[in-house]
Amino acid sequence: MASCQKGIFLPVVLLKAVLSSLLYILYSSYCRSQHEDRKIQGEYLEKYLGPRRSPVFLPICITYLLIFSVGAMGNVLTCTVIARHKVMRTPTNFYLFSLAVSDLLVLLLGMPLELYEMWSNYPFLLGKSGCYFKTFLFETVCFASILNVTALSIERYIAVVHPLRAKYVVTCTHAKRVILCVWSASVLCAVPNTSLHGIFTIPLPRGRGKGTLASSATCMLVKPRWMYNLIIQITTLLFFLLPMLTISMLYMLIGLQLKRERMLQTKASPEPDDCCHARGRQQKTRQQQVTKMLFMLVVMFGICWAPFHTDRIMWSFMDQISNHIKIFEAYEYVHVISGVFFYLSSAVNPILYNLMSTRFREMFKEVMCRHKWRPVPRKHSLSMTRVTLRSTVSEVAPSNCMNIADGDYEHATDFKCMN
Repeated sequence: MASCQKGIFLPVVLLKAVLSSLLYILYSSYCRSQHEDRKIQGEYLEKYLGPRRSPVFLPICITYLLIFSVGAMGNVLTCTVIARHKVMRTPTNFYLFSLAVSDLLVLLLGMPLELYEMWSNYPFLLGKSGCYFKTFLFETVCFASILNVTALSIERYIAVVHPLRAKYVVTCTHAKRVILCVWSASVLCAVPNTSLHGIFTIPLPRGRGKGTLASSATCMLVKPRWMYNLIIQITTLLFFLLPMLTISMLYMLIGLQLKRERMLQTKASPEPDDCCHARGRQQKTRQQQVTKMLFMLVVMFGICWAPFHTDRIMWSFMDQISNHIKIFEAYEYVHVISGVFFYLSSAVNPILYNLMSTRFREMFKEVMCRHKWRPVPRKHSLSMTRVTLRSTVSEVAPSNCMNIADGDYEHATDFKCMN
């Protein structure tokens, strides 16, 4: 009996060993096949879609995080001080609030999406709706930022060059209407380019059947290229070149007005103790600040947005110069630089438009240090020393001691000279 059981046990052990060996061989063969398939598929995807991860991801990620920290903090502070204090709810500050909201949308929603795409260019995991949202977001905030700056520049032009008209035009109600129109126009203008994008997948390699690779899904242009080219060229004209030209002309006229006022004050030769002379003593210092702010505003607007629109224009012509490898290499550098400056504009705005205002600096300290804000004691009354708004453009003193709308305060300040 024992020898019989032993005779049966040995074949069972041998059968188990053979089956284990066969299973191991089959599993190893399957793993090697899967590894080879993944390798072939990876090479196939990289051939047609490029590397999955951007080679400049690490330095760009560090740069974006620094921009995010500065921009998010600056724009949140801007929105907080305007929302918290009634004295800050002026027409100009409403434009700044709208601009800060636009910048926050870029930093909080747009930047993470772009960083994720640089980390893993494909597959795009958010689907068709996510692709639409991403394109629509970038288009909308791009248009809204430029239109906000343009509207703000027009408001400053009216306040400085046409102070009497500003009393009726530069109002909170008018500012709210303009901001509503700005965002409505931005949303409508973002629809055409958004509709041209979608999820693109490449077909399976030859010999592997029909269909497409799900792992190749990318959010990109899926409609005819000529439609994209036309939209990009039109939007570049309407939302960069024309606003840039308009802003430059407005600030040139503002500068000429300030120069004219300074010449009139020099010829007036007022009495040493009258109120106009007290204001005139501060004019030289203020004039230098005005010139610097006007120059920085125009320059920063052009510097931050020119690479972005250059990138779009270059991409729209890529199909016509597909055989020029050097141009593609140049475009890659332009694309990286344009992204940095695009987000940098969101961080620079609160610094450029808000920190140049004494009132904003005081409010920032109040929010960050958590102490109650009190007006800074002044030697002269506000009606004598601050007769116009210090805003994104300037703090300007009116000529001939006329009434002027003060955007930095709730009401216009009346100013009369006494002999």
